[in-house]
Amino acid sequence: MKPAEFAAYMFLAVAWGLSFLLVLHAVAAFGWVGAVTLRCFIASLTLLIIARVARRKLDFSAGWKAFAVVGATTVAGQLVGLSYATPIIGTAMAAILVASIPLFSMLIGQLWGLERISAQSLIGMILGFSGIVILVGFPAVPFTAAFALGCSACLLGCICAAFGSNYASRHLRGSGAWEITIGSFLAGGLMTLPLLIVIPVPTTPGLSDFAYLFSLAIIMSALTYITYFRLVSLIGATKTISVEFVVTIIAVIVGAVALDEPFSVIQAIGALVIIAGCALVLGLYPKRRTAQLLAPDITCERDF
Repeated sequence: MKPAEFAAYMFLAVAWGLSFLLVLHAVAAFGWVGAVTLRCFIASLTLLIIARVARRKLDFSAGWKAFAVVGATTVAGQLVGLSYATPIIGTAMAAILVASIPLFSMLIGQLWGLERISAQSLIGMILGFSGIVILVGFPAVPFTAAFALGCSACLLGCICAAFGSNYASRHLRGSGAWEITIGSFLAGGLMTLPLLIVIPVPTTPGLSDFAYLFSLAIIMSALTYITYFRLVSLIGATKTISVEFVVTIIAVIVGAVALDEPFSVIQAIGALVIIAGCALVLGLYPKRRTAQLLAPDITCERDF
């Protein structure tokens, strides 16, 4: 992974880790449907305005169908699942389920022949998910019908995210990150808009509520998804989605600092396990220089 790609990867981790806090505020003020719908439209419109001001040429020749599929899955499906589930099951359980996205992505990518999963990447995925369980733990809440529904919604959103990312990698390879982000968010907003008739905005939002919503839409949707889809095209869907492991670490740290949630030694160990797993998936460990061991003279000449 190149330095620029790693910087983009860490930007996604920090932004999406902080987004857990903003999602709770936005859902409380706008409802889970309103928060997703408005978030989609604001993100899409913001990027269109920036592109127009910057005179950036946009190419949507890939067709509405491809953007609609990504909008229905990676955007609408994922955001609806998380927005509905997080207030019900809590950020801890939501974080555990979100960590399953790279695993689903790995399986879909393998089935579609998009990526060849190495033994090292597979071990990294297992380590990353194990670290999530150690880091977050399972919340001590009663298992009710609402809790089960929330977990199911969150898990469905995770599957949608993994499917949409691989679909974009396969069918929108020739489209730019700006086009994919604008098109998918516009499609996602249009798909969730009719649900406002059934589930309207519950209260009259205040100025601070709109501040949370716009931050969520512009910084943690528009900018992050451009970065995200760009990384998918550069390093593949599975490696890009492995950022969800680091997202959980950031979310736990934010919870400990901003919400006074406890952070134990066991959780610190879990964070280290997650980092080790991500390093395996991303190939950050130095590889053995087989060529140098077999032909040192030739390798030395190449180095100079």
